[in-house]
Amino acid sequence: MGQVAWKGLFLSLFDYKTEKYVIAKNKKVGILFRIVQLSILAYLVGWVFVVKKGYQDTDTSVQSSVITKLKGVAYTNTTELGERLWDVVDYVIPPQGENVFFVVTNLIVTPNQRMSTCSENYGIPDAVCFKNIDCPKGEPVIAGHGVKTGRCLKTGEVNTTGICEIFAWCPLEKRKRPKTPLLGKAENFTVYIKNSVRFPKFNFSKTNILDTDNNSFLKTCRFSAEDHYCPIFRLGSIVSWSGSDFQEMALEGGVIGIQIEWNCDLDRDTSECHPYYSFTRLDNKFSEKSVSSGYNFRFAKYYRDADGADYRTLIKAYGIRFDILVNGKGAFFCDLVLLYFMKKSNFYRNKKFEEVKTSSNKTTKVKVNGQKKSQSLDTLDQLKHLQSIET
Repeated sequence: MGQVAWKGLFLSLFDYKTEKYVIAKNKKVGILFRIVQLSILAYLVGWVFVVKKGYQDTDTSVQSSVITKLKGVAYTNTTELGERLWDVVDYVIPPQGENVFFVVTNLIVTPNQRMSTCSENYGIPDAVCFKNIDCPKGEPVIAGHGVKTGRCLKTGEVNTTGICEIFAWCPLEKRKRPKTPLLGKAENFTVYIKNSVRFPKFNFSKTNILDTDNNSFLKTCRFSAEDHYCPIFRLGSIVSWSGSDFQEMALEGGVIGIQIEWNCDLDRDTSECHPYYSFTRLDNKFSEKSVSSGYNFRFAKYYRDADGADYRTLIKAYGIRFDILVNGKGAFFCDLVLLYFMKKSNFYRNKKFEEVKTSSNKTTKVKVNGQKKSQSLDTLDQLKHLQSIET
C-alpha cells in the first residue's frame, strides 16, 4: 500500500458514521414486516412465558428421602417346609426398606443340605467325564456346585460318559419350580411409601402424606388417583397399573418401577403442589423364553444338629423387586419480572435494594424501606463499598 492509502485509512478512523433509514411505502412489505413482528411477540408471550413459564426461576436439584413398610401375612403347607405362616420378616428383603425392596412370591426349597460328596448335576459341561483323570481333585466345577474329588461316576458301559463327583452341599439344589407361585396371595399385601422432598433453592419441603392428626387415617385409607396423600398401595394394583398380571409375574419374578413426580408451581398455594405416581415394568416382560427372564436369588438358613454338624436349608427365591424413583422441579416467580415489569416495580425495588447517596460532608443517607437514615463514613473506600447494597 502506498503512503496516500495508509494516510486515508488512518484518517478514516476519525470519521463519524450514522445509520440511514429508508421508509418503503409498500403495503405488502409493511404487512409482512408486521406479521414477523407479531409472530416473534406471540412466540415470546405464548410459548416462552405462558407455556414454558420462562418468567419463573426453577430448581431441579430435588432432595428426597423414601421409607417403605409392608404389611400382610400368608399361609403355606409344603412337603419341604410343612405348615408355615409368612409375615414381613420372611418375605421382605431387606426388612428395613428404602427406595428398593424385594417381595418373595415363589420358592424352590432344598432342605437338610450337608457337606459331603455327591455327583454333579447333569448338563454342566465342565462336569462331563470319561475317566477319573477328567475330574482332577480339588478343581472347582465351572458354573457348578462344588470341587471335584478325582472320581468319574458312571452308571453304564465303560466307554459311555459320566459325571464328576464333587464335594459340596449335598443333596444339590432342586431344579423343579412350582407351577403356581407359593405366595400368590402376596398381591393383597400393602406397602406404605413415605416420601419427603425438598427444593433447597427455595427452601420448600413437603411430604406425600396428608397433614392430619387422625391416628386411624393410615390404617383405613388406600391410594387412588383422586387421593394423592394416602401412600398405601396394594401390590396387586401396582403390578396391574404397570400393565402386568401379578400371578404370572410372581411365578418367575420381575422388576417394577414406581415413579413419584413433584412438579410444583410455587407461585400458587403450597396445597396445590401434589405428588404424581406412575408405574412401569422395568425388566423385559416380552422375553418369556429368554434364559434371563424373571428375577431370583438364593439364600440359606443354617442349623447345627446334636452331634455339632452343620446343615442348612437352601432357598431359591423368586419375587418382585420394586424400585422407587423420585424426581421433580420447583418453579418460583422470577425477580426480573417483579422488579421491572410490574406496575408496582418501584415498590418492590425499594424493598429489595438499599439506595446509597453521598453528600459533601461524607455522610451517607441510606434509604431502607422508605425511611432515610444517616451514616458517617471515614474514607472514600467505605463510600464505594456502600454503593448499591443488596439485602
